[in-house]
Amino acid sequence: MRIPILKLKDCLLVSIQWELDDQTALEFQEDLLQKIHSTSARGIVIDITSIDFIDSFIAKVLGDVIDMSKLMGAKVVITGIQPAVAITLIELGIRLDDVMTALDLENGLDKLQQELGE
Repeated sequence: MRIPILKLKDCLLVSIQWELDDQTALEFQEDLLQKIHSTSARGIVIDITSIDFIDSFIAKVLGDVIDMSKLMGAKVVITGIQPAVAITLIELGIRLDDVMTALDLENGLDKLQQELGE
């Protein structure tokens, strides 16, 4: 099952609604990068509110997606990080130092628009 990636102006919105398996995570990575390229998106909001658990492979893919998106010129905001996910990311050494975060999708969109100067 593919994760929907919606375009809103020059941003992409992604809301991950279920726990990811390895194959879905890799498909998401490829789909998002293709969508950034085809739309020239300047910003991405990835909402992970529905994810209660993250394993090491999914955490690595998420970190890679963020780094790859930045390499393609898109700013990334991660929203809805649950406490257990935050703990796991830190324990696994996945650093999100240069990534904006927000509690929810609305705040994430606001933060991204401010960052993009809109």
